Amino acid sequence: MSPVLTTASVPDEHRLTYWRQAVEQALVPVSITLRGRHPFEGRIVTHRVGVLRVTAVEADAYRVRRTAAHITRTPEPLVAIALQMSGTTVLAQDGRQVVANPGDLFVWDTTRPYSLDFPERFSTRVVHMPRHMLVLPDEDLRGVTGTVFNTDQGCAAVLMPLLATVVASAHAFSPAAASGLANGLTDVFAALVAERTEDTATEAGNTRNHLVQRVRDHIDENLADPALSPESVAKANHISVRYLHRLFEGEGVTVSRLIQRRRLEECARELTRGSRTAPTVSSIAQRWGFVNPTHFSRVFRGVYGLPPREWRTMRLATGDTDARPARTVLIRPPRLLEPPAQPTSAGRPPGRSHGYGSGLRPLAALDSIAIGTDVTQLHT
Repeated sequence: MSPVLTTASVPDEHRLTYWRQAVEQALVPVSITLRGRHPFEGRIVTHRVGVLRVTAVEADAYRVRRTAAHITRTPEPLVAIALQMSGTTVLAQDGRQVVANPGDLFVWDTTRPYSLDFPERFSTRVVHMPRHMLVLPDEDLRGVTGTVFNTDQGCAAVLMPLLATVVASAHAFSPAAASGLANGLTDVFAALVAERTEDTATEAGNTRNHLVQRVRDHIDENLADPALSPESVAKANHISVRYLHRLFEGEGVTVSRLIQRRRLEECARELTRGSRTAPTVSSIAQRWGFVNPTHFSRVFRGVYGLPPREWRTMRLATGDTDARPARTVLIRPPRLLEPPAQPTSAGRPPGRSHGYGSGLRPLAALDSIAIGTDVTQLHT
């Protein structure tokens, strides 16, 4: 096959057939539909650089589709990365569609269907890499197929001039140089994929954090609704219940527990507001979504250590208006010692029998004294 394929000397009526054959020889089998009515003009220059197939394409507007039937004819796994030199290219693969403008890089996989649309005369530089050359997880590679890279920064800024130079000077490289360049280009591309994967993961993390906060805000705004539940929260945020639970796996609390906890916090806050017209415990509970007073009293005691009425009385008595759950801590006082006892007739003080050489005996009755709960309610 000649490294240069051009329609320049082909009769107008045969140019489409010729161009299809040229594209199949230089690239991969595809179907082609011309967009313009004027005589089509196209030119392909192709070379081998080590294991890479490098191609420069300049042509009038046309469309390309690669289907499952085309793939069975050339099943070799190849990854294509192209540099848009002029015009635009619309790439669609894996449910994604992007537009590549001059200076952009874009990627597709020849083992899955794709389409390329060139709406005007264009020029591109294309490199086909054997899949086995890329030491990359399939998931990471799928994350960049059907996407476009801006070449202003990062690994794309390094790969763009390297790719352009390799394609333009492919005919001049020695075998040893070609092999080294092929390895270098695939290494830079792998770094580009890793960079995009990391950026995508960071973006996904930011999106997750934003969604978690949106869910928390929705819960706070609807605490008074007795129907508030994981199902209603998921529906309001246009996500599945399963995905909602996955979002909160790293939050240290389930959605149901979060709803209950926030309701209890609001109830406790109202219970600490002392006034002559203070609402009843049951009315506070109902205001914050607790339908059953008995259930409310049980879960309140489980978190705050006391039934709501007793907790309210204690807090108002001590003037403590902090509504956070408290932890009761048993504080043992220092050992209190009795004065030395008088020696017995045997000359041995009673304390000796307890192992205290000084003759001082601890007051056993005080060993288990606990400071009252009005003093020891320490906030966590």
